[in-house]
Amino acid sequence: MNIAIVGATGNVGRKILEVLEIRKLPIKELFLVASSKSVGQKFKLNNKEYKVLNLETFDFSRVHITFFAAGGKISEKFVSKAAQYSKVIDNSSFYRMDPHVPLIVPQVNPESIKNLKKNIIANPNCSTAQLVIALKPLHDAFIIKRVVVSTYQSVSGGGKAPMDELLDQTQIYLKNYPKHNYSKNKLKKIQSKNFTKQIAFNVIPHIGLFSTEGYTQEELKMVNETKKILDPNIELTATCVRIPVLVSHSESVNIEFKKSFTLKKVKNLLSKTEGCKVYDSRENGGYITPIEAEGKNETYISRIREDKTKKNCLNLWIVSDNLLRGAALNAVEIAELLIKNKLYGK
Repeated sequence: MNIAIVGATGNVGRKILEVLEIRKLPIKELFLVASSKSVGQKFKLNNKEYKVLNLETFDFSRVHITFFAAGGKISEKFVSKAAQYSKVIDNSSFYRMDPHVPLIVPQVNPESIKNLKKNIIANPNCSTAQLVIALKPLHDAFIIKRVVVSTYQSVSGGGKAPMDELLDQTQIYLKNYPKHNYSKNKLKKIQSKNFTKQIAFNVIPHIGLFSTEGYTQEELKMVNETKKILDPNIELTATCVRIPVLVSHSESVNIEFKKSFTLKKVKNLLSKTEGCKVYDSRENGGYITPIEAEGKNETYISRIREDKTKKNCLNLWIVSDNLLRGAALNAVEIAELLIKNKLYGK
């Protein structure tokens, strides 16, 4: 089949290219597509070199499956055009809550792939994707009533520019603030372009625009997407925080169930779930951190423990590579679902 990647030069686009090479989809022709400023850049897949093509003039009639990894504004302008000819897997938030567009995590709701009315499938927010993979088997077994989640999200969730800013700010900070000569006045030398405040050696409890109720877009995405993917009856509240980590999102999750559970059964269920890996030992280092999850396909679950303050409540620590598990890998797995169900093509 013929595949196109729109936004091929970005963080997620490049990661999709890596995943395609590893998972060996049956690709006849591959088209790497981006804005005019990226035209002519070269990338390799299976030892074959590809040049980036111009999105404005690209002919989507040549494609069976198109990945969009270029942001909401690009999706708004070009996805419907691409969907006239191919199945579109969109990584932006633009179509996620469209009632006629399925929002899919293959390990959670693969049956939704058959509900294609616009030839468009939405990829969920990266923090939602790793959360629902862990919630699914627990919901099936114990029925989730309520989830309280606090996220600790890496800067790569915002793209390459925020990653560069973290590195630049860190260098400035270390250069200008020797151990015995620290001055708060020197903080003014660090300029924030992609964040509301300094990100180096700091945390920012703010991702996305604020709603009138005080929640940010990122927090509302987790609420709405979890309901759409898993169950509209689940109550969820979130606090999303940006932290000075390059790759991988972490989540502290408190879950209230309708039914009773045992920790042994919880661990057993999660261990058997595709995409999940339990790494939980009650000793120093007996848990997974963001740097260890980077480059891995799995969603890691650690710090599994009962919440003693309320009946039928559980605490988890969930970590996953947001560019891979939360975006590129999920998108390619959706493509594999299309192939399995013979739904690709015009």
